[in-house]
Amino acid sequence: MQIDPMRTGLIFGLFLAAFHAGWAFLVALGWAQKLVDFVFWAHFITPPYRIEPFEAARAAILIGFVFLVGTIMGWLAALLWNALAPNASR
Repeated sequence: MQIDPMRTGLIFGLFLAAFHAGWAFLVALGWAQKLVDFVFWAHFITPPYRIEPFEAARAAILIGFVFLVGTIMGWLAALLWNALAPNASR
């Protein structure tokens, strides 16, 4: 089975961008620090990080960069899949 590299890249890029947009939303609401503190607490770790105030430009850069990297990774993964997956026509 072959998969479309561009479609796979876009789906993966959108997935990662949406995840990071959710993170930026939590920062904007002021809930991110509580989430980080809980995650570290649940893993028996003293939280070493402090979340900085929300900046829309920085959030846009984060989301755009992650989308680009995710798209490239998904595209490469699809190319690798297509190169290694058994092909019925072979």
